[in-house]
Amino acid sequence: MDTMNLQLGQRGVVTLPKPLRENYNLQAGDDFTLLDLGGVFVLAPGRSQIDSLAEQITYSLVEEGESLESMLLALREEREKYDANT
Repeated sequence: MDTMNLQLGQRGVVTLPKPLRENYNLQAGDDFTLLDLGGVFVLAPGRSQIDSLAEQITYSLVEEGESLESMLLALREEREKYDANT
């Protein structure tokens, strides 16, 4: 594993070293996912799978006519059923 030192520039810009960009074929405008593990940052090329799945679920629910309010109501009803059976 290689260790590289980076410097935070103005407006929070971090530049990845050229060999790293070339090795992974990274281009300006590429998306990344940044994960904060309690002060240890993990930077991965591409969008998070979670973000993509959340967008797909949202799209599907909207297409079916679901809204946030209807989902919260259904959740509340299921919780009440659960509480009544315990």
